[in-house]
Amino acid sequence: MLRSLQTLLPATTLHQPEVRDVFAAQPGMGRLAQRIITASFDASGIDTRYTVLRELDSAHGVDDPVFYDRDSGLLLSPGTQVRNELYVREAETMFVEVARRALDADPEIGPADVTHVITVSCTGFHAPGPEYAIVRALGLSESVQRYHLGFMGCYASMPALRAAAQFCAGDPQAVVLVVSVELCTLHLRSSENPDLIVASSLFADGAAAGIVTARADIADAPGFVLDRFHTALVTEGEPDMAWTIGDEGFEMILSTRVPQLIGANLDAALRPLFDGDAETADAFDRSEIGSAVAHWAIHPGGRSILDHVQSGLHLSDAQLEPARTTLRECGNMSSATVLFVLQRILRDADVRSGDRVAAMAFGPGLTAESALFTVRADGADGA
Repeated sequence: MLRSLQTLLPATTLHQPEVRDVFAAQPGMGRLAQRIITASFDASGIDTRYTVLRELDSAHGVDDPVFYDRDSGLLLSPGTQVRNELYVREAETMFVEVARRALDADPEIGPADVTHVITVSCTGFHAPGPEYAIVRALGLSESVQRYHLGFMGCYASMPALRAAAQFCAGDPQAVVLVVSVELCTLHLRSSENPDLIVASSLFADGAAAGIVTARADIADAPGFVLDRFHTALVTEGEPDMAWTIGDEGFEMILSTRVPQLIGANLDAALRPLFDGDAETADAFDRSEIGSAVAHWAIHPGGRSILDHVQSGLHLSDAQLEPARTTLRECGNMSSATVLFVLQRILRDADVRSGDRVAAMAFGPGLTAESALFTVRADGADGA
């Protein structure tokens, strides 16, 4: 069961119209690129995003800017080493803080109970890594098993949850701390490349953590029973979504074909997940899966992706509200985002124990990770 979901955002807020205007005003930006910037930012479905880059805050003066010179309005181009050094400093703080919040929020589980730590991130590298920092900072046992899922992209929290569920299936006493931190804004930069423009209009920073355990001696708490997982590859989309390392940061390839590819492959991506579940298999065949699965935690990679998923699965506006609100308020925080959506679902006043939840996240490959969960809310009777 996944419980004690906690999220964390950096202090600096980015307002989408202001960021759009900064990107559009960069020197040498041609008319076509300016039109793409305006269209991408305005159609993103995002109002605000968050960043660890304090120099992007108008109230925060910087003597020697690295990413943005506010006096000239220029976006700067630091090298990958500079960006990664900032990642090491900022990400470690967020990993530790959001992990601490997850433990502090659970009255039944403390640091001494944790047996495994799984960390997730694709926006920086260092060793010893974040899972090591969490063990040291939170006073966990040195014998805790540590795993890091790196550079997988936006879907990576799904295999992290699946691995945690497998650890718990193999060891009934396992308590797995799952932590995702992504600092995507460290890699944004000015460009006339349409893929990079789209990425600049979407990506943001954020962190999330939760605890997965099946221990019978621990009292129930609000959360999700992790029922089933499935992985699908849309191989024709391999060149349309990728994440590589360049001299001036990590580079996202995110073509405009991605939403259409996801929409066209929903059946292949989801059918095996529902075929293994008697309650949902028939509803999926009759295109009534929205009535069989009450809640949908769709990774909001962008507004168009959500539009294609909603249309392809005949979901209601209410079922996509958690994903759309997360996108609007926080942007695309890569692997952490689907955990934000799940937390929003769990806090919904209408959620009930026994409700089914389908989760989906997408990333390079083109990879589609999906899962089927069951809600366990306050006062649950074991449903």
